[in-house]
Amino acid sequence: MAHQIDDIDAQILRLLQADGRMKRSAVADEVGLSVSAVSERMRKLEDRGVIEGYRAVVDAKRLHFDITAFIRASVDGSEHYDDFVDRIHKMDEVLELHSITGEGSHVMKIRTKNTTTLERFLSRVQAIPGVTGTTTSIVLSTFKETRAVPAEPMELFDYPSPSDTADA
Repeated sequence: MAHQIDDIDAQILRLLQADGRMKRSAVADEVGLSVSAVSERMRKLEDRGVIEGYRAVVDAKRLHFDITAFIRASVDGSEHYDDFVDRIHKMDEVLELHSITGEGSHVMKIRTKNTTTLERFLSRVQAIPGVTGTTTSIVLSTFKETRAVPAEPMELFDYPSPSDTADA
């Protein structure tokens, strides 16, 4: 059964992406529904995996994580792929890990305190079996950083999660 995002669901998503701590009563006022109706819609959006969670956005620099870097890693052969992903997934510095096309096989976004901790991180990555090389770009300035996506009425896209495909 296909699930739909209607105009009101899309409006709720836009509001919550702008302010995840917005009170349900304020959301209800904005969309013209009762608090219970908004709560039910939010529950359904959560159950369908559209809303994955609610998190605080912290200022990494205030916590002394001054270095943001994008690192391309080349992993030699599919026999090393799962181990590489598992090891990288466990590294606290890694904010994102993507399998890519083009140069390298993976790109990761990391945050670390300084160039010394970056160098240690790179040594750990380069020691993973199958890693044949890395290329690092250090961010000098960030002008936009968000996880918000446009929300509009649509039919939801159903896709298997990575854990579903791994078991197949």
